[in-house]
Amino acid sequence: MTEQIVPDSEHKGLVARLPQLPRDLALLARFDRPIGWWLLFWPCVFGVWLAGAGWQLPLLGWLLLGSIAMRGAGCVYNDIVDADLDARVARTALRPVASGRVSRKLAWGWLIALCMVGLIVLLQLRWQAQAVALGSLALVAAYPFMKRITWWPQAWLGMVFNWGVLVAWTQLRWDNWDVLAALYAGAICWVIGYDTIYALQDREDDAMVGIRSSALAMGGRVQAGIAAFYAAAVSLWALAFWLYRADPIALVALLPVAGHLAWQVATLDADDPANPLERFRSNRWAGALMAAACFVVGNA
Repeated sequence: MTEQIVPDSEHKGLVARLPQLPRDLALLARFDRPIGWWLLFWPCVFGVWLAGAGWQLPLLGWLLLGSIAMRGAGCVYNDIVDADLDARVARTALRPVASGRVSRKLAWGWLIALCMVGLIVLLQLRWQAQAVALGSLALVAAYPFMKRITWWPQAWLGMVFNWGVLVAWTQLRWDNWDVLAALYAGAICWVIGYDTIYALQDREDDAMVGIRSSALAMGGRVQAGIAAFYAAAVSLWALAFWLYRADPIALVALLPVAGHLAWQVATLDADDPANPLERFRSNRWAGALMAAACFVVGNA
């Protein structure tokens, strides 16, 4: 039944082997598309490694589990809210709730189950980090509605997807807020850039059904706009590193991720249906390079 697998699934063979209901629940939580939880997890690593407390592998393990569970929960919630819109967009019409294969009642139950996994992770953190983590719930709840009221839902997504930076940092330290603010702001600009690339896939359908996005807002200047947000991301990350450690090595550490983001912009082809998705997915490597830079600056 691979025709029920959405076109941008990364693991069509694996998902297709599951029985119908488990397959639909896996698709609903986007378990077939690990890029989402990678992009949620990497900012957590930024915060852990720049905090200067070493590898912190057990903490990273919990944060990875939380990223997978809560990204899945966010996707389920998004699909419940957006079911009517998703049914009118070619790329999302096969999603389980939009297509009617999964009822809203079952989807809510699956959402609660994923949130219980997130709760287990939350209980591993100290109370300051728990409070920060809970502060994200309002942003998450509001996100699906942003595409209806603003041309920049990607900015809201940036605040949501990088909340792990704040959680990880406050788990390990309670100072250097200027460093954290610059790191978080840079990560928001990074998300606006890569999610604009992702939104290029849906520009025509979005325009027809009234969904707003930064890709539509930028129009013919979308490549330059993405370049500007990526440049802002690198600049803010450089500021964070310099505030943390006023040493040229702090800036040199950013060269690999800056080069990767420049490559994305230089090779982006909005008219090639496959190109934007490939460039978007490549941000798992951008996140890895930035995480490495954070480790060098925070622990060298």
